[in-house]
Amino acid sequence: MIIQTVAFVFTTLLGSGVAVAGMQGQSEVPPATPPPAQTVPAQNPDESTDETPEEKKKKKQHQEQQEKQRAQQEQEAKKHAQQAPEGQKQQQQKQKEAQQAQQPQEAQQPQPAQQPQKAQQEEQRDQQKQAAQKTPPPPPAAPKQQRQQTPEQVKQQQLEAERQKQEDQKLEQQRQAQLRQLKQKRISQQEQQERIRRQEQQLALYRQNIKLREDLAERDAHILRQQNRIEHLRFQEQYEARLRAQQAQLTQARYDYNNDPYYYTAPQFRYRRGNQYYMTNQYGMQKLEQAMRAGYNEGYHAGRADYQDHWRYDYGSAFAYKDANYGYDGRYIAQDEYNHYFREGFQRGYEDGYYGRQKYGRKNDSGGINDEWLIAGAVVAAIIGYEVLKD
Repeated sequence: MIIQTVAFVFTTLLGSGVAVAGMQGQSEVPPATPPPAQTVPAQNPDESTDETPEEKKKKKQHQEQQEKQRAQQEQEAKKHAQQAPEGQKQQQQKQKEAQQAQQPQEAQQPQPAQQPQKAQQEEQRDQQKQAAQKTPPPPPAAPKQQRQQTPEQVKQQQLEAERQKQEDQKLEQQRQAQLRQLKQKRISQQEQQERIRRQEQQLALYRQNIKLREDLAERDAHILRQQNRIEHLRFQEQYEARLRAQQAQLTQARYDYNNDPYYYTAPQFRYRRGNQYYMTNQYGMQKLEQAMRAGYNEGYHAGRADYQDHWRYDYGSAFAYKDANYGYDGRYIAQDEYNHYFREGFQRGYEDGYYGRQKYGRKNDSGGINDEWLIAGAVVAAIIGYEVLKD
């Protein structure tokens, strides 16, 4: 037991000595590898050996940060250099788009105020024109295709013309029968001379107005040339030629009023124009019908001429309508009365000629230059609205 105890003590002492020796050797010799927390990168040969590892590390980190900053600045400078032209282009493009967006708005802003003004001015002109003519506005112009009539339409027009002709003959027979029943009453010598005196005054006034009509015709012809209305200009020249021949005949003729039955025959008919009644005999009634026939024929040619010139529906601008004297010889009725019924016929003839139809009249079977188209007798009777005076 003593031996075991001695051995245990010896072993313990030996272990303590070895531990002390190990501690001494450790303090003298540095370890082969430093701990991971104290590792430093390898030193460059150019670096000073006097700097500590921490200072070297901080210095290197500072250099790396500076290099990174320089690299970032160079990249940003390149980006700015590349983006500057594109940015300018985009900015210029945006400015152009903004200007284009503003220009339509500025152009459109005055239009709402101008368009109503133009529309109002046109409406006022139309109203003034309608009030001057005292007629309803015409329908819109018909296209050319409507002028091409089918065989059925041609046949229908022929039947209508034949019907109008039969009605005209019937009306004329009725009036002749009425005239035969009426007694031809004579007026007094004093009344006869008064009629002749008034007729001479009317004829003198008509001759004075001839010069004014010539000036109006020259002005209208100049307007037609400016408007390039060749067909209507040709029609007006023909109308003026007929008018001059009529005026020459009136100047040279000598008339025997005393042997004209109009001036001694008593009134047989009464008719109404406007709000006033007028009375005349059969010769005066024939003159009213003549005015409407002449107006219808001239109006038909004027309407056809405007259609051929591709001009709008406008009978009121025709010189023949404004003149309204063709066929007037200064006798039986006053000039303004003849003009009124001439224009009534002209308006209806113009409508038929412009639209290529025969609503108010028909073509004259006997032909002729000055009465190629005849207004229907029923239309004349309806417009004049005469009635026979009874004893």
